[in-house]
Amino acid sequence: MAKENKAVKEEVVNDPSSKIEAIKNLIFGENIAAYNSEFEQVKNDIASKKKELEDFIDDSRKELHQAIDNLSTDINIRITELEDNLADKADTLDAKKVDKKTLGDLLIAMGEKINQK
Repeated sequence: MAKENKAVKEEVVNDPSSKIEAIKNLIFGENIAAYNSEFEQVKNDIASKKKELEDFIDDSRKELHQAIDNLSTDINIRITELEDNLADKADTLDAKKVDKKTLGDLLIAMGEKINQK
């Protein structure tokens, strides 16, 4: 049984993490609790800032999608207005256009009148 206790003690002494703990206790001693508290505060502060940034990114993303939707709607309205305007202009040109047959007949009639004089 004494051999077993000795083996366990040697494992504890040879364990790197226990050596690090021992060194940490020698260097920091009683201040370790204060350091741990400060580290926890920093971690909490970082976590809260991360949450704020994520919320800001989400809000910005929503606003951007809304702006894109508004722009898309505005562009569609303008395209529709342009198409309607173009159709109106085409109709106006068709109404003002003279038929080639009618123009030919008018020119023949005018030519005959000129010949008669």
